[in-house]
Amino acid sequence: MQHQVEKPYRCEACDRQFGRLGDLKRHVRTHTTGEKPYRCEACGKQFGKLYSLKTHIRTHTGEKPFRCEACGKDFRQIQHLKRHVRTHTGEKPYRCEECGRLFSQLGHLKTHVRTHTGEKPYKCKQCGKLFSQPSHLKTHIRTHTGEKPYRCEECNRQFSQPGDLKSHNRTHTDEKPYKCEECSKQFRRLFNLKTHMRTHTGEKPYMCEKCGIQFNVLRNLKTHMRTHTGEKPYMCKACGRQFSHLKTHIRTHTGEKPYRCEACGKHFRQFQHLKRHVRSHTGEKPYTCEECGRQFSQPSHLKTHIRTHNRESQQV
Repeated sequence: MQHQVEKPYRCEACDRQFGRLGDLKRHVRTHTTGEKPYRCEACGKQFGKLYSLKTHIRTHTGEKPFRCEACGKDFRQIQHLKRHVRTHTGEKPYRCEECGRLFSQLGHLKTHVRTHTGEKPYKCKQCGKLFSQPSHLKTHIRTHTGEKPYRCEECNRQFSQPGDLKSHNRTHTDEKPYKCEECSKQFRRLFNLKTHMRTHTGEKPYMCEKCGIQFNVLRNLKTHMRTHTGEKPYMCKACGRQFSHLKTHIRTHTGEKPYRCEACGKHFRQFQHLKRHVRSHTGEKPYTCEECGRQFSQPSHLKTHIRTHNRESQQV
C-alpha cells in the first residue's frame, strides 16, 4: 500500500506544495530574488529549480528517458516528446488569431505572427539588416563570412543553405519533383514552379515605383531598375565594357545562341528575340495603335506607325 506524502506548505506564487518548510522557503527565493541555488557540478551553470538542473544534467550524461511509442525516438525532456508526438497525430493546437492558420508548435506560431506584425527582432551586427527568424539571420551572416558548410558529395560544390544543396543534388539525379498542372512542365525547385505559374496566371507582383512597369520575377525588376539608376555593375572580361546585366552580352563573344525556334530551327541569343521571331510564324500582333486600331507584331513597328499620326496632327 502506497502512502501519500503530506505536503502542507504551499507556494502562494505558483501553488507548488512542499513537505518541509525549508524547501518552501528555498523555493520562494526563486520567485523573489532570482536566486539560483542549484549548481551543475559538471560545468558550473546554476538554476533556480532542481527540476531544471536535473534536465540540464542530461546534456552531460546523454540520458534520454522519454520515448515516443510511435517511432521509438528518445528525448531528454517531456516537453520535447509532447511536441514530437504531434508529428504523428497531426495535432495543431496553436491558432493564429489574425488568419486562423494552425500550428503544431508554439514557436512556429510566434514566427508566423511576425508576418502579420512585420516584426523583425533579429539584427545583423555586420550590416544592420533585420530578420523575423533567427535561422534567416544565421543564413544571411554567411553572405558576410563566405561560409558554405553544405557540400555536394558528387562534385564537391559547396552551399551556404541546405535547401540550395538539396536543389543542386537534383542536377545530378535529374529529379524534378515539382510539376505544373497547367502544362506538365517539371522543376527542381518549388520556387521555380511558383515563378513559372505566373506565365499562366499573368500575375506580375513586382512593380517598378519609377515607371509602373510590372514583372513576374523579382530579379527582372532589379535588372530593370538599373535602366533608371544607370548602374552597370558587371564588367565583361573580354572587352572591358560594363553592363547592367552581363550574361546576354557574353554570348556576342562566345557565339552562343541557346534559344531555338521549334518552327524553323533558327537560333537566338536572347529569349525576347526568339519570342519576337515566333510571331512571324503565328501571325500574332499584340501591339495595337490606340488612334486607329491597327495592330503590329513588334513594339518598334507600333512606335514608327504612331509617328505618322503625330505628323498628320502637326500638318492640320
